[in-house]
Amino acid sequence: MTTQLSARPAPIGRAAVVAAVLAAAAELFAEKGPAATSIREVACCSGVNHGLVFRYFGTKDQLVGATLEHLGRRVAELLEQQAPLEDIEDALTLQSVVMARALLEGFPIAEYQTTFPAVALLLDRIAALHDCEHAARLAAANAVALQLGWRLFAPFLRASAGLDHMTAAEVREAILAATTQLVDPQKRWRRDPADQSA
Repeated sequence: MTTQLSARPAPIGRAAVVAAVLAAAAELFAEKGPAATSIREVACCSGVNHGLVFRYFGTKDQLVGATLEHLGRRVAELLEQQAPLEDIEDALTLQSVVMARALLEGFPIAEYQTTFPAVALLLDRIAALHDCEHAARLAAANAVALQLGWRLFAPFLRASAGLDHMTAAEVREAILAATTQLVDPQKRWRRDPADQSA
């Protein structure tokens, strides 16, 4: 993820400015972390005056929160649209990296992010598969933790567990199988999609 810090053409209108700032902030926060990213860098990268960033978002903490909200909405939108897997994977990875950097730098992201649309979507889809709401919430949390762990620590996990011989596709399939078992304990994952009649 390499971000060009050269000025981009200036967006016109509030919606375009907000979209440009959020996109630039996400790229910079993923690359450098929120603590090492200045509002001026976000402004330059998005092609807007830094005063507009303050006007629309306030402090850097508020911009971090808005960026996390934006990334969460983007993942949920892609999931709802049944977008190509590569687009969903890219959005999830960007969200995971920004979230991890913000957490490691001490930003209280649970206070900054007030909605979690992708997790809400997951909960809606799996609620009926569990005996109670609490069990569904735990399953969703465990599935998200599994995904985050692999997105952030895949090289370490592969090396430490002796999984370097697996292809990326095999690892993805194994993660999907484990996630499926977490969210739907009655379903048995099989390698051959033709075998999945249940």
